[in-house]
Amino acid sequence: MRRLPPLNGLRAFEAAARHLSFARAAEELGVTPAAISQQVRALEAHAGVRLFRRRTRSVLLTEAAQAALPAITAGLDRLAEGYTTLRKHEESGLITVSAAPSFASKWLMPRIGAFHAAHPEFELRIDATERVADLQREDVDLAIRYGGGEYEGLDSACLIEEAAFPVCAPALRDGTPPLRAPADLAHHTLLHVHWTMQHESLPNWRMWLRAAGLAHIDAERGPRFSIDSLALQTAIDGHGVALALAPLVEADLAAGRLVAPFGVPGAEARRFRYYMVWPASEGGRRKIAVFRDWVLAEAAAPG
Repeated sequence: MRRLPPLNGLRAFEAAARHLSFARAAEELGVTPAAISQQVRALEAHAGVRLFRRRTRSVLLTEAAQAALPAITAGLDRLAEGYTTLRKHEESGLITVSAAPSFASKWLMPRIGAFHAAHPEFELRIDATERVADLQREDVDLAIRYGGGEYEGLDSACLIEEAAFPVCAPALRDGTPPLRAPADLAHHTLLHVHWTMQHESLPNWRMWLRAAGLAHIDAERGPRFSIDSLALQTAIDGHGVALALAPLVEADLAAGRLVAPFGVPGAEARRFRYYMVWPASEGGRRKIAVFRDWVLAEAAAPG
């Protein structure tokens, strides 16, 4: 184990030794000459040796201090280099973001180029997974989660609040039988997403049909998929009706690959939310603040 003296005492001694002046050392370190004198005396007591011979208007180094000064100066320089490396890693380092694969591919990835253009000093790593990352213990800076917004030990900000609504291929909507009213869902295949982490706020057909007054329709029939993107691709291919959130299908709706046969539900429909979350103790770190603010601005932007 290293036997290290008080760092403040070392800094005070090294500055005073370089300048041969407690006043100039105090000016360099932003403290008073009295504080420098006190810290030097504490270091002398810790080391059991005198460091300065004090004169009326100057100080001189003792033989022991002269012998130790080069190594102490070099050591403080190395400490400063190490701290600079830490700061460089923080200011221009990697930002790891955890998000569900569907959200990452459908909403986040199309916007990554804009983030890099605005903040070229950062590099993004997207961990696309259905697993809920432990931001307290894993090497993950932020996460985008879907749920109620209250997570122990984490701060959160509402990212997107969207209603779930049915989508399908145009040909399915206009086929036989047609899909013109919610009651027509009784004659069509429902596509389900099996969420790894079940939660009462997650969208599913049972909840949507109940909110639409169609609880008599069997909400459990139809194939199940592990992630949203698989269900949405099956809907694009014309093999059923998926329950979707606007951020995940905005590009497909705009391109005409999908349609919302009943439109987007109004305020009476149950609402679901995406949240940006980060460790409560880490909110002041620049890279977390930069990415968080950028994502929230993107979510609030029109269109």
